[in-house]
Amino acid sequence: MQSMVKNRISLEREKKTILVMLRMYCHDHHASTGDQLCQDCRQLHEYALVRIDKCPFGADKGPCSACEIHCYKPEMRRRVRDVMRYAGPRMLRKHPVLAINHLLKKWKRKPTS
Repeated sequence: MQSMVKNRISLEREKKTILVMLRMYCHDHHASTGDQLCQDCRQLHEYALVRIDKCPFGADKGPCSACEIHCYKPEMRRRVRDVMRYAGPRMLRKHPVLAINHLLKKWKRKPTS
């Protein structure tokens, strides 16, 4: 039971991280205001949430960029990569806890199938 709660928390943190990164990117590139996302970024966010929920590795997953499966469509993968390249360095200043958790997960050994 405890591991189920830990897994759920890990996935929720990942979902929060992608949302925060998308908000930063959308605000600076598409002139969105507040917590709102433009249509394109909202679509990318919804797609990312589905991919996170359907990941066969669950909460033990490493970063998608290091995964051998690559379940994102190529165009969506490129878009997420652009968002992360922009927002990643800015996360340390604006959201240090999420940024450090994201970096730790990135350095964690990738899952094996």
